[in-house]
Amino acid sequence: MLKKHYYNDAPKEYCGLFGIINNRHASWLTYLGLYAQQHRGQEACGIVSNNKGILSVHKEMGLVSDVFNEQVLSRLKGNMAVGHVRYSTTGSSVLKNAQPLLIDYAKGSICIAHNGNLVNSLQLREYLERTGSIFQTTTDSELIIHLMARAKSRDLQDSLIYALRRIKGAYSLVMMNSNNLIGIRDPFGFRPLSLGKLGNAWCLASETCAFDLIGAKFVREIEPGEIIFINTAGLQSVKPVEFHYKNKHAFCTFEHVYFSRPDSIVFGETVHLVRGKLGEQLASEYPVKADFVVPVPDSGFSAAIGYSKASGIPLEMGIIRNHYVGRTFIQPAQDSRDLGVRVKFNLLKDVVRGKRIIIVDDSIVRGTTSKIRVRNLRKAGVKEVHLRISCPAHRFPCFYGIDFHRSSELIANRYESLEKIRQYLGVDSLGYLSLAGMLKCLRFPKNNYCTACWIGKYPIRQEKKHGKFSLEGRCCGQGEIKECK
Repeated sequence: MLKKHYYNDAPKEYCGLFGIINNRHASWLTYLGLYAQQHRGQEACGIVSNNKGILSVHKEMGLVSDVFNEQVLSRLKGNMAVGHVRYSTTGSSVLKNAQPLLIDYAKGSICIAHNGNLVNSLQLREYLERTGSIFQTTTDSELIIHLMARAKSRDLQDSLIYALRRIKGAYSLVMMNSNNLIGIRDPFGFRPLSLGKLGNAWCLASETCAFDLIGAKFVREIEPGEIIFINTAGLQSVKPVEFHYKNKHAFCTFEHVYFSRPDSIVFGETVHLVRGKLGEQLASEYPVKADFVVPVPDSGFSAAIGYSKASGIPLEMGIIRNHYVGRTFIQPAQDSRDLGVRVKFNLLKDVVRGKRIIIVDDSIVRGTTSKIRVRNLRKAGVKEVHLRISCPAHRFPCFYGIDFHRSSELIANRYESLEKIRQYLGVDSLGYLSLAGMLKCLRFPKNNYCTACWIGKYPIRQEKKHGKFSLEGRCCGQGEIKECK
């Protein structure tokens, strides 16, 4: 029986945001902004446009280029728009959970696009439902609008701050009502959010590569704990005192290691340059004699360049990636993981045969894909395989927007030593970049970065029952998706 399944062992992207105001081609530019950030989520996407205070939405499951066309975009009129690409980190991958969420309530129409995870979502939802709220989705993002509706004040700023005081976790938000485009970043600054300028238009995006595509100028990052209101009167920055943690941030280091595009500026640094430094540091910590340094495409390229530069070992293309493989690639069976790897990656056998090679990859999460890749290299006649990873070993779950919620999923927890992991993967040697080495390569002092997935020290305590399907498991009594009768 054929099943739609594309196996991918890599950590999953979480979401990408875009918003723009004061441009008559707002929806078209939002489409381009989402297209540039497609790597951050491939499950669903959507755009909400604002035409003289009337908000309209179009969203579907699938890629940006599949969901939107000229006809659809022509219907999304107005000079203001908000867009979102999604990978589900809270709530299942279904259309009702696609964003932006557009909601009509007593204070008018408002939409919200969210990147990150709230760690007190279950507690908040139980309280809100007990006191009369009815939810349209099973995402944590909807909670923010319900909290805004509970605020006694009808003022947008007051009701928004009322809601933000009650949520905990990682959130970069782009919101819009009839008059305002709003950008928000949580006090710890887990997720990136940047401000750009295109002529007289202002724009917001998760990554600056979106600005490059539309010809906008990167102005600055939204600061942790900052709220930006943009309307016809201009731009207003609000920094509530209780949301400003001086010298206490939690920037997600995995943005630099894996998630962000190399050409984006994230947390004040160009991602490609950071990854290059990670590779150089990795070479100093785990040197080895070899013929070639071979990157795992695409996120391993920059680190591999750094490793090659520092070691003096030539860089070579030994692995080719098929960029046209979607998440719904049809395989003969659920467990045909070997086929999935071979579809996505192919080897240049004449290049690697008989050679000692250093494979540079960004991370190992579960290890299954890496094991298959090494096995295929052996079959191709590679003499030695030395695996180098440009971040520390993942040992703890993430509750802030990366889709691994259980320690049991992580290879570094399944095996008690580096030697055991090496044996499982079948490589001649294995080296993870040290935590100190990684932090050494970053711009800010170490207390500005979240390292929870490596050392288990969480900046914000999570709920005991917190997980991807927590808001769905409540009604079924299970921590997984079930069809409710």
